[in-house]
Amino acid sequence: MNNLKFTKMHGLGNDFIIIDDREKKFDLKKAPDLAKEICRRNFGVGADGLVFLRSSPKADLAMRIFNSDGSEAEMCGNAIRCLAKYVFDKGITASDALSIETLNDIRFIRLKTEQGKTSLVQVDMGEPILDSVRIPVTGDSRHVIAEEISAAGRVYEFTAVSMGNPHCIIFVTKDPQEDLTGLGALLERHPFFPEKTNVEFVQVINREEVKVWVFERGVGPTLACGTGACATVVAAVLNGLTDRKVKVNLPGGPLEIIWSEDGRVFMEGPAAFVFSGIIGEAI
Repeated sequence: MNNLKFTKMHGLGNDFIIIDDREKKFDLKKAPDLAKEICRRNFGVGADGLVFLRSSPKADLAMRIFNSDGSEAEMCGNAIRCLAKYVFDKGITASDALSIETLNDIRFIRLKTEQGKTSLVQVDMGEPILDSVRIPVTGDSRHVIAEEISAAGRVYEFTAVSMGNPHCIIFVTKDPQEDLTGLGALLERHPFFPEKTNVEFVQVINREEVKVWVFERGVGPTLACGTGACATVVAAVLNGLTDRKVKVNLPGGPLEIIWSEDGRVFMEGPAAFVFSGIIGEAI
C-alpha cells in the first residue's frame, strides 16, 4: 500500500504512529514488518509503537497496536489515550464518552475538553488480573506478591499484575537508570514470564506519590507506560505501600491512578499531537 497517511502522537513522551484504518483496507499480516520499519528512530518516522484505528462490531471503535519490534500488544494505556484524543479532535466522534475495543477487552473512556479540544483523557482500565496463571507467571495459581526473582546475579522481590498485558513490578530505593536497559531486558525474558513481561522499577515517595521507570516489553526503556502506571499502583496497594489514589511520576510526566474500592482501575492523563504525514512506500 502506497501513500499511507499517518499521525504521530504521544502520551507523556510514549509516542505512537496512528493510522486511520476504519475501513480495514490494510492487511494486518503486514503490520509487524511495517511497525519495525517506520518505528525506527533513525531510519523511519520513529515511535514506540504503531496503532491502527479500526471499526468494531462491539464498541464505538477498535485499536490494534504493534510494538516497535513488530510484536502485537494486547493493550496500551498511553496509546488508547492518544487514540481517544485523535478521534475527538479530528471530528470522528462528537461524544466525550467512548468505548474502544482492544485485543484484551473493551475500555471505556471519558474526555475532558476545552474549546472543542481534548485536554485530559480518563480511561476505565477495568479490574487488574492477579491470578498468576492468567497474567501469566509460571507455577501454580496464586497471587504473586513480593516473590523472589534472580537476574544479573542479584535477587529482587517482584509483584506481578496484568492490566490486559503482563507487568513485573519491583520496588527500589534509588534511581535504577544505570541498570535499566540491561536488567529490564533480562527480566522481560525471564523464564517466569512465558509471554515476556513489562517491567516497572518503583520508588515510593509517600502514600500518595511514586516514581516509576519503565522497561516496556517489545520496546525497551520508555518515557511512560499507562498500563504500567496502573499495575504499579495495584502492586503498591497489595504491598501496603500506598493508598488507592496515587500520582505516578514517569520520566515523561505524571499520571493520576485510582484503584477504586469496587476493584476497577482508572487512569487520567494527557495526550498530544506531534505531526502528520504520508508514508510514500509503505510495505
